[in-house]
Amino acid sequence: MTSSQLSTKNDRSSRSFGRTIKSYVALTKPRVMELLLVVTVPAMILAQGGFPSVWLVLATLLGGAMSAGSAGAFNCYIDRDMDRKMKRTSNRPLVTGEISDRNALIFSWVLGVLSVGWLAVTTNWLAAALSAAAIFFYVVIYTLVLKRHSEQNIIWGGIAGCFPVLIGWAAVTGSLDWPAWVFFLVIFLWTPAHYWPLSMRYRDDYAAAGVPMLGVVRGRATVGLQVILYAWATVVSSLLLIPAAGIGWLYTVVAVLSGGYFILQAHRLYGSAIRGAEGKPMQVFHGSITYLSVLSLAIAIDPLLPF
Repeated sequence: MTSSQLSTKNDRSSRSFGRTIKSYVALTKPRVMELLLVVTVPAMILAQGGFPSVWLVLATLLGGAMSAGSAGAFNCYIDRDMDRKMKRTSNRPLVTGEISDRNALIFSWVLGVLSVGWLAVTTNWLAAALSAAAIFFYVVIYTLVLKRHSEQNIIWGGIAGCFPVLIGWAAVTGSLDWPAWVFFLVIFLWTPAHYWPLSMRYRDDYAAAGVPMLGVVRGRATVGLQVILYAWATVVSSLLLIPAAGIGWLYTVVAVLSGGYFILQAHRLYGSAIRGAEGKPMQVFHGSITYLSVLSLAIAIDPLLPF
């Protein structure tokens, strides 16, 4: 084999390895993982009343990332039949064949076991147990039980996305106090208002896959009204953090202003729906992410202020 042929073979091997790594990362649903980790650090700062040790934060984030990644990978494995029917998920690794079903399942289990073991060693057993509960809830309760059978799947299945708040709080305190549960409630109520606009946008995709998302089984006006109700409930619950956690004016101002923006977007979507138009559901979807990110940032900064 000539040097040029050897170089070409090495280049192909390198590209193949890189593509494989990229495919395994895609299995973990990194965008969802990022959103979950956004709320972990603020919960830890709130629990500490200041910034916890950098080591504890990094250890908790790594454990949380592995937990969320495991749940995402299990979801990709279980839902691979539906993903093949949806344009939105047509590029997932198990659909394209970049990763075999067997390897995906092994990867899911390994990540899950590592997340629980890592948190048990570096934080405490409560955080580790909550990590295991989060994976179980997302995989069993949401993916296996609710997603294919109930239009309320995202309401109760969304509980899995609330666990990072509890994991972060438990990692710092070794317990679960009222502010953690209020923050949990905020994420719980926010999830339907965040996800249902997406189900409106990809209604045909979900219908083709036989997933009874609210946007499939109900009309636009009904979905829009539900988004409004949950947006209002989210903002009201966010204000409960003020007395529950004793946080101050910065968070209060941000919660009111960003909450008003979130509610306004929801009302605009409903207004379009009752006029028979599709409106801009993805604007509400992305706006809800902005709302949660800004709110979480305020939760993180407020306890650090000297006044």
